[in-house]
Amino acid sequence: MHSDTTPETVPVGPGLSEVQAETEARRIIADAYRPTAYRDTTPVPAHGDAPAVAQPGRPPMSQGATDASVLMLAGGTTTAMVGGTAAVLMYVSQFADPIVCGLVFGAPTALVLALARLAKRAKPAPDIHHHYQGPVYQDRRNVHSRTNGVWAKTNNREI
Repeated sequence: MHSDTTPETVPVGPGLSEVQAETEARRIIADAYRPTAYRDTTPVPAHGDAPAVAQPGRPPMSQGATDASVLMLAGGTTTAMVGGTAAVLMYVSQFADPIVCGLVFGAPTALVLALARLAKRAKPAPDIHHHYQGPVYQDRRNVHSRTNGVWAKTNNREI
């Protein structure tokens, strides 16, 4: 740079002086760090034509298959934990009776399997929905119910 030239007169780029180039660079950097946001206001359709896409994780399956899968995973995990505990106990003690260990550690597994069978049989009551068209008349007069028992007594009377 010569001593008689000022920074504004020194050409830097195609037609820009050093000060103009620095000003433009600051503007570009400020624009790059400015947060941007865009809100798409178009309504989302309730139903689309695109087919369902399987998500990562367990593959899609019926409710019965899902229940059976969870039951098998729980049974396998329980069996592995009980068997591993029994094996470690027999190895560490060096004199544990395998038959006694089988009875002691097999009982929780049998209990879990029995509870799983009971849970499988127990089904919740179905939901009942009543849909009426037109006026509905409901009269609570002439109500008389009586419940007697060893511990409970219910008496509903309406005059």
